[in-house]
Amino acid sequence: MEKADLKIAGMHCESCVKLIEKALGKAKGVHSVVVNFAAGKALVTYDPALTDPSGLVRAVEKRGYGARLIERADTGKTETTYRGELRGLRKRFIIGAVFAVPALVLSMFFMRDPLPYQGYMLWFLATPVQFYVGREFYLGAWIALRNGSSTMDTLVALGTSAAYFYSLYLVLFEGENHQYFEASAVLITLVVLGKYLEAVSKHRTSEAIGRLEKLFPKEASVIRNGLEVKVPVEEVDPGEAVVVRPGEQVPVDGEIVKGTTTLDESMVTGESVPVARGVGEAVIGSTINREGSFTMKVTRTGSETMLAKIVRLVEDAQMRKAPVQRFADKVSSWFVPAVIAVACVTFIVWFVVLGAALSFALVAAVSVLVIACPCALGLATPTAIMVGTGMGAREGILIKGGDALETAGRLRHIVFDKTGTITKAAPEVTAIKAFKEYSETECVRLAAGMERGSEHPLAKAVVRKAGMMGVQPAEMDDFRAHTGKGVEALIGGDRYHVGSPRFIEEAGIDTEYFRQAAEEYEAEGQTVIMLAGAGKALGIFALSDTVRPEAAETVSRLHAMGLSTSMITGDNEQVARAIAGETGISSYRAGILPGEKAAFIEKMQGSGKVAMVGDGINDAPALARADIGIAMGSGTDIAMETGDIVFMRDDLSCLPRAIRLSRLTMQRIGLNMFWALFYNAVGIPVAAGLLYPWTGWLLNPMIAGGAMALSSVSVVLSSLMLKLKKF
Repeated sequence: MEKADLKIAGMHCESCVKLIEKALGKAKGVHSVVVNFAAGKALVTYDPALTDPSGLVRAVEKRGYGARLIERADTGKTETTYRGELRGLRKRFIIGAVFAVPALVLSMFFMRDPLPYQGYMLWFLATPVQFYVGREFYLGAWIALRNGSSTMDTLVALGTSAAYFYSLYLVLFEGENHQYFEASAVLITLVVLGKYLEAVSKHRTSEAIGRLEKLFPKEASVIRNGLEVKVPVEEVDPGEAVVVRPGEQVPVDGEIVKGTTTLDESMVTGESVPVARGVGEAVIGSTINREGSFTMKVTRTGSETMLAKIVRLVEDAQMRKAPVQRFADKVSSWFVPAVIAVACVTFIVWFVVLGAALSFALVAAVSVLVIACPCALGLATPTAIMVGTGMGAREGILIKGGDALETAGRLRHIVFDKTGTITKAAPEVTAIKAFKEYSETECVRLAAGMERGSEHPLAKAVVRKAGMMGVQPAEMDDFRAHTGKGVEALIGGDRYHVGSPRFIEEAGIDTEYFRQAAEEYEAEGQTVIMLAGAGKALGIFALSDTVRPEAAETVSRLHAMGLSTSMITGDNEQVARAIAGETGISSYRAGILPGEKAAFIEKMQGSGKVAMVGDGINDAPALARADIGIAMGSGTDIAMETGDIVFMRDDLSCLPRAIRLSRLTMQRIGLNMFWALFYNAVGIPVAAGLLYPWTGWLLNPMIAGGAMALSSVSVVLSSLMLKLKKF
């Protein structure tokens, strides 16, 4: 399966979203479709053997909407499209205002004593507004009708057409100067103004992506044929050598091969403190070189760089709907037909049942049609999600979509992995004890030889110890890793094992000789691994890891937020107890294998939503099983793939901030949806004249149009207010 991002033109409300999702969903080879009204995009997962992006574009265009494929490498076309959309709306509004304002003045100031031929003058002023400025509404209504549906365009087209053609009838056949041309013209102009303001506001909700895209460097200093040359960054290839000087951006991802430096990585990780980097260390493209020149070997370019992946992840996140959005989708699917029905009933009740004047009944029906636009409801959720995910991305907290955002806001339990999460995952060998005729050096040589094939932090500690002792690791064959337990391999024709005491015992090897030493080390809170060969235990290693300095404060903040905390680890009981006591974690489970972590998570889910926090390397099953998987990987690729929420910097304090941001965003979505529904719940009855018998209130269609336009803008502005919140 492959994914395609499509930019959609011509969407006016949530009803358009349903039409496009339905059209794309029926296309051959399409697996899933998500259309985001606020972003004006569609994310399509499809089978490349059955269709291609051009086929998807045609499927949208057949429904009467515009579509184009968004190229991943393109960072300027989106902005160009947005500017073009704004110019079109601004032009339509100005033309509408030029004709509608004089029409309004004529109607207001010459209502009692009309000018000669005033009706014809108003007809002349209203016509270009109705059919030029309002042409998009007619086109949208026709597209919807052709597809057997109805949208906001249907409401506006019906309402303004009723006012316009009724007024035309009065002028031509009744000789009346009192008509509603100005109402139709002003209403269309106000709706276009609302669309313009809405477009400006919606663009601000996605400005996080725009800022990230602007970070992409333009040039790189590449060494070619012994000479340093400036080339566009698009022409840099993996494996080439690039020189970066103080004050310059790192052009692409790479590894330092010469020199040392200090990098400002805040634009990627959110970490404000510059970090030191030296030979052999990775550097991220688009970060700023603060001091020191260095030469780097290019490892990734273009769409494979870390920044490009972050941009892609944030874009995908903003496309994924929150479960709460399903409510808005359901409401919008029947909302427009229901409004049309209410408008018809309103007209019939006033004109037929109650005997009101035709003009009175028409004004009430038109007001109902115009005020009940579902745009605000359709914008309530996606705009808040776009703002929330953008805020998180700026702080190095990548939240993969509205579903993750909503779930994180309803968490009840936080489960931590120990190594690499609560601790720094940089343990050190603190003690070695060898069996009788074996020396510590020999034990280190054998263990390091096998551990070179493992990515586990404890394995790396043993290899580092060999380097510090100047010991050359043994050559091995037939390496086998046992996840969460240990490794085994052939060395010199003999089979050796290294791993937890439990792993050694399961291999049928007697560990009694080291039992007392192991218990003593574990009582001190240290981790023990054993080396075995020739059917007996040969050595024991004690390792100690350091608890993250921010761990205790993070746990305290989580408890203050009403969350319970647990820690699961493959380590022994004593180590787990010591670390839980030091950090304040409520409960723990020790000696648990990776496969058992998922079962523990499942058990916890019986009493509420559970998040699993791991390093994204060996916690994949547990991260997947949890309601929310939170990966701490300092921006590693595997962390970005496995977690629903990813911390780009290795800082546990991001966790309560991410949950706080989720809660703030969900509160804002709730507020947006309340006002969108409350507005319609109050506005429609007033527009229908329900209060007229007691209060004399009857909405003028112009006021209804202004209120409708402002409702959408107010929801978007409400979402933007999130940016004022601290998290």
